Amino acid sequence: ARSRTVGELLAPTSPFDKKCGRENWTVAFAPDGSYFAWSQGHRIVKLVPWAQCLQNFLLHSTKNVANSLSARLPRQNSDGGQKNKPCEHVIDCGDIVWSLAFGSSVPEKQSRCVNIEWHRFKFGQDQLLLATGLNNGRIKIWDAYTGKLLLNLMDHTEVVRDLTFAPDGSLILVSASRDKTLRVWDLKDDGNMMKVLRGHQNWVYGCAFSPDSSILCSVGASKAVFLWDMDKYSMIRKLEGHHNDVVACEFSPDGALLATASYDTRVYVWDPYIGVILMEFGHLFPPPTPIFAGGANDRWVRSVSFSHDGLHIASLADDKMVRFWRIDEEYPVQVAPLNNGLCCTFSTDGSVLAAGQDGSVYFWATPRQVSSLQHLCRMAIRRVMPTSQVKNLPIPSKVVEFLCYQI
Repeated sequence: ARSRTVGELLAPTSPFDKKCGRENWTVAFAPDGSYFAWSQGHRIVKLVPWAQCLQNFLLHSTKNVANSLSARLPRQNSDGGQKNKPCEHVIDCGDIVWSLAFGSSVPEKQSRCVNIEWHRFKFGQDQLLLATGLNNGRIKIWDAYTGKLLLNLMDHTEVVRDLTFAPDGSLILVSASRDKTLRVWDLKDDGNMMKVLRGHQNWVYGCAFSPDSSILCSVGASKAVFLWDMDKYSMIRKLEGHHNDVVACEFSPDGALLATASYDTRVYVWDPYIGVILMEFGHLFPPPTPIFAGGANDRWVRSVSFSHDGLHIASLADDKMVRFWRIDEEYPVQVAPLNNGLCCTFSTDGSVLAAGQDGSVYFWATPRQVSSLQHLCRMAIRRVMPTSQVKNLPIPSKVVEFLCYQI
């Protein structure tokens, strides 16, 4: 089935604008659905209110767009003022932007810093931050509501290829860089760098937190997938199975599954707790043998994203296609055309997929399906129980297999 186009956001071009440097490596939705951000290429990041985007798409005759976010927006702060009403911002980051991530604060989540007597920044409940990773190794932190620069983090010596905030509201930020390291920053401690995670022998391409913020996955210019314990800052295990560089990763909403995308033309879905591949989604048929897995460069998978229903995965490959997969089906359930696509992510409510290409963004309606009661129960259980605990439950083996996503 062909996925329905929702809309597009096109980057302005001039007659002398060079194509090189306009690559859009990153797109992001705010955790509360209030904002959408993308890199327009070169040094520019654009922040737009997402509800306003949806309304504009509707006005331009794109039908059946889910605009369930409109009722929740514009977002206001607790005193009823208009301070936090989303406004459009164009941010000049001063260097080529490679990565973006939104982070929001939860006041009860204290800084891990021992000395918390004095801080320059007091992050309240209404705070929404945008982190941008740059070509020169810097990370700039912006206030999403005002577009003002708050922090400038300097420690990486190469391109900051990916950024991810811990989902628990602690404002712990992890950065992945071509300098072969991951760095952990505490923004509640004025951006203090807490830890350097070393283990990758080459460039680190991507990183992602598990939903409970306890595990970090990182991938890079090697065939291995790294899992880190974020309480002890130690490596848990390496997942071996890909035949070429692994370039993107994301956990399922319940944390039970991990999707990874590789230049070997495959997306693997793992059980991260036991290191087993549960599903394989191939983008080249027949799949290339390991010795040729690096040669099929018109099928390299660039990006992968997990839908919030826990049932669908989106992948983006060099064969000019976006694919939507169900985790229990071998073939895509929907496809859409896209030239030179580099990144994709689902909207906060899961109704739309955004994909970046040459400074512009394209949006598609995602497969909509009412989740079964069994699947909802499975997700509720897996949010709080790792695989080892599920396997010890006094329940029939078929139920255990279902809860472990093995059937």
